[in-house]
Amino acid sequence: MLTATQERLNFYDYQQALEVPQWYAVYTQSRHEKKVAALLAEKEAVCFLPLCRVLSRWKDRRKIVDLPLFPGYVFVNLPLHDKLKVLTTQGVVSLVGFQNRPDPIPDEQIQAIMVLMDEKLSCDPYPYLTEGKRVEIKHGPLKGLRGILLRKKDKYTFVISIDLIRNSVSLEIDACDVEPLMAG
Repeated sequence: MLTATQERLNFYDYQQALEVPQWYAVYTQSRHEKKVAALLAEKEAVCFLPLCRVLSRWKDRRKIVDLPLFPGYVFVNLPLHDKLKVLTTQGVVSLVGFQNRPDPIPDEQIQAIMVLMDEKLSCDPYPYLTEGKRVEIKHGPLKGLRGILLRKKDKYTFVISIDLIRNSVSLEIDACDVEPLMAG
């Protein structure tokens, strides 16, 4: 049971979310990510659809295609009072959250994915991780990004996670470019 103070704080947080633009995950119908992103852009919503280049093979041909890095999701930056703009868009299922309330994604997580996309680095979808050594990149074009460092045989992998949608993305990195983050 919530105390009166906790209820006021929750109400204040919700009121602030109504006014301040934040990043939210939009859950889309299967294979509708690009269409939803285009329709949201037409509605002048700030949206972000990270794509990765993949070589697709069919029986008769091969083709390089851009596929969503996080299938089924588009990210949108808006104040919550504008959520109907998103929810009434064709192909949108819902805003991701808990207890019928959309939860914002930390700016740091979205910015990290944006940097990866801007640098056009080769990256792959990766199973969601919550454990591992948290590190920060100290050198190169990804300087300042935080994620998890893993080791695969003789190579190191840097993983960035989007907690709310339980998805991650990975790329190979030189271990000398990262430093561990101190707990706290």
